[in-house]
Amino acid sequence: MSLQLEQNLIPADEKLLDKSTHILFVMPPERPSNLPFAAALEAKLKRSHGKYADLQKTALTMDLPNGALASWLALDAKHSTFKRHTSLRKAVKTLLDEKPAQLVIAVFGDEAFRQAAARDAYYVALVNAQVLPTRKSQKDKSKPLKSIKLLGVKLDDAARIEARVAGNTLCRSLTMLPPNELTPQVYRDRIAKLAKAQGWQQEEYDMKKLQKLGAGAFVAVGQGSEPQDAAIVHLSYSPKSAKKHVALVGKGICFDTGGHNLKPARYMNGMHEDMNGSAVALGILLAATESRLPVRIDCWLPIAQNHIGPKAYKQNDVVTALNGTTIEVVHTDAEGRMVLADTLTLASRAKPEFIMDFATLTGSMVAAVGTRYSGVLGNRPELLCKAVGAGAETGERVCAFPFDEDYDEDIESVVADVKQCTLDSEADHVLAARFLARFIEGDVPWLHVDLSAVNRKGGLGAVASDISGFGVGFGLRVIEDMLAGEKNGH
Repeated sequence: MSLQLEQNLIPADEKLLDKSTHILFVMPPERPSNLPFAAALEAKLKRSHGKYADLQKTALTMDLPNGALASWLALDAKHSTFKRHTSLRKAVKTLLDEKPAQLVIAVFGDEAFRQAAARDAYYVALVNAQVLPTRKSQKDKSKPLKSIKLLGVKLDDAARIEARVAGNTLCRSLTMLPPNELTPQVYRDRIAKLAKAQGWQQEEYDMKKLQKLGAGAFVAVGQGSEPQDAAIVHLSYSPKSAKKHVALVGKGICFDTGGHNLKPARYMNGMHEDMNGSAVALGILLAATESRLPVRIDCWLPIAQNHIGPKAYKQNDVVTALNGTTIEVVHTDAEGRMVLADTLTLASRAKPEFIMDFATLTGSMVAAVGTRYSGVLGNRPELLCKAVGAGAETGERVCAFPFDEDYDEDIESVVADVKQCTLDSEADHVLAARFLARFIEGDVPWLHVDLSAVNRKGGLGAVASDISGFGVGFGLRVIEDMLAGEKNGH
């Protein structure tokens, strides 16, 4: 990460800030006695009929006597991570909108508060300072932020924060690319370059190999596109210090037309983002690698497009998946669960201790929770509890849904072992998870994340861009918590 971090334990004062142009003041609920520019702040509050306590609700932005632009925000450690991140995102946006060369973050309060507040503020500032893909023609491109300066604290885990930001940025950057610039082959080439740079082992299962293996569920989707460039990509991060073995699976549909059940324009728009699950998995893998986590990670990415054509799969087709299960095709726009089915079988055959998959899978999850949350389902109740906790800790909130076996009645088929889906939308997010569970071999703990919070206009939590990178911080925390449990003997 090219952006430079400067840290200084010296508390901020007016002399130290004299040459600063953009300053974020982060303060505790109780007003500090050593606050720089206190008179200017007091005058602004008085003029706007405000109180210091109001700074916990909304940041106050103002010009300082020295010409600098400053945002003042009071954080309460009792508030949720999501609420703190949201407040910081709004506070820092005004500063970053002016494209400064340096952002100063001055924190106040006791040592514990300063560490926690600086950790939150550094993450939010850093994630929103990243340069993301754009195809706008700009004659005068503004220069990116060069440095962030922390005053009043020295972080003990800055590298961990930077690794999370790197993963989030990779996820957002890939998801934002237009579909003509991220075809399955181009995506595979990008992944190969990333794997070489990071030292990951790489293996590809192309269409010919998958046909020979009998991966009929994936092949059914991939066969509708020309060229036949769909593939399942397998990446491995295997440090010598590995204490656990985890598998990540991420849906990588580069564009989803709906197939023969063609989407209308309103719902096809934005379907280049249907590969976001794979981008989340890649982001977690990158963050874990840069954090040097002692865990073996196998990352499985089913990469394809769902196109319409003479070879495209159809309603009422019956295909045989890699594990021998026969599937009755009910709706060709339910392609995500098809490519994930064979991929989950491959992932489980590597005998990991835990599988976590990410997918923009169902519209019913968006209907259930909107775009502020994502949903989780899985085959271990304790996993769901831990997932909800990880979401709360990272500010990437998830809601747990039922996974009872009586839902299987709805996907019973007369002509095959299982229906791919039903033609109504009732509980489709639950039915999709019940369908996927059939393709995991062995009794492997498994968490399914249905990503409904991929895109929220105006930003979500810490992230100001519409594409949020949701899931990278959450997934990383799930793995970190698992490693912490191993260390503590749980």
